[in-house]
Amino acid sequence: MNDRKNTIMKTTHTKNLIAAALVCTLAFTTTIARAADPLPSWNETEPKKAIVAFVERVTKEGSSDFVPVPERIATFDNDGTLWAEQPIYFQFAFAIDRVKALAPQHPEWKTKEPFASFLRGDIKAALAGGEKGLLEMMAATHTGMTVEEFSKIVIDWIITAKHPKTGRLYTEMVYQPMIELLAYLRTNGFKTFIVSGGGIEFMRPWTERVYGIPPEQVVGSSGKTKFEMRDGKPVLVKLPAVDFINDKDGKPVGINSHIGRRPIMAFGNSDGDQQMLEWTTAGNGARFALIVHHDDAEREWAYDRKSSIGKLDKAWDEAVAKGWTVVSMKDDWKTIFSSKNK
Repeated sequence: MNDRKNTIMKTTHTKNLIAAALVCTLAFTTTIARAADPLPSWNETEPKKAIVAFVERVTKEGSSDFVPVPERIATFDNDGTLWAEQPIYFQFAFAIDRVKALAPQHPEWKTKEPFASFLRGDIKAALAGGEKGLLEMMAATHTGMTVEEFSKIVIDWIITAKHPKTGRLYTEMVYQPMIELLAYLRTNGFKTFIVSGGGIEFMRPWTERVYGIPPEQVVGSSGKTKFEMRDGKPVLVKLPAVDFINDKDGKPVGINSHIGRRPIMAFGNSDGDQQMLEWTTAGNGARFALIVHHDDAEREWAYDRKSSIGKLDKAWDEAVAKGWTVVSMKDDWKTIFSSKNK
């Protein structure tokens, strides 16, 4: 009787050990699976599923949608797609700070627009002058120096300047889900490019540190430069003249000029990105286009059709009509910025 009782107890103990082991194994497997998630800041909603499914299709050898590594090109708008763009484009904030820094050398700016309004802090009045006034301000603050001198000015600014609302460095206003996406694509053989309406020489000094995108993979608007000798040394000097505007229909042109391949994936957030997404998806084979919709007023900003910054109107209609993926910041992202201010 005792032997039978002991046998039952041993059997029960063994079963309990096996059950405990299975629970631990399951927990360990789940932990590994979670750790292996390449996009942990994305909710398990349709946009994430669409991204992963597309990448798996084009990287699986033998698949009818397989794309060789050299052709795996992904282009990203910057403002509003990789980092925030409200209340004004961050390069404008840089230009405003440059106006303030240079104002003592230009007493005429106290009465000359748009400089006078910027110096008073009246951004709305300054922007009312339109493109002509902004180009004049950019010319005054971005030219007359060598490209190396300008790069140092940008670096000095971006490592200290802070966003007026959040108090975070501008380089901390990047979107964590998009940082993960860039890394995920590169892990799968993609070459990632920034294709932005922003100034190419404003972005290049810091994009590699912040996004992992080197300067040669940045496509942006540019001013003219000229070669000259200064103190016996050859330099490139920035001139007060526009060379190329890399926005709207300029983006496919810029991609063709700088990259030389049509992307198979393109990411944007506004009407300024529409032509880039149209051109990308018009190519042969598997194609992917994504629009980031700013609809989270609590964690970021909510704006689209009527916004003066990052207007999303026609491109939204196009996305719906053509089946492009639209990301809701509110519903599809677990977090927007890393660490604090999520």
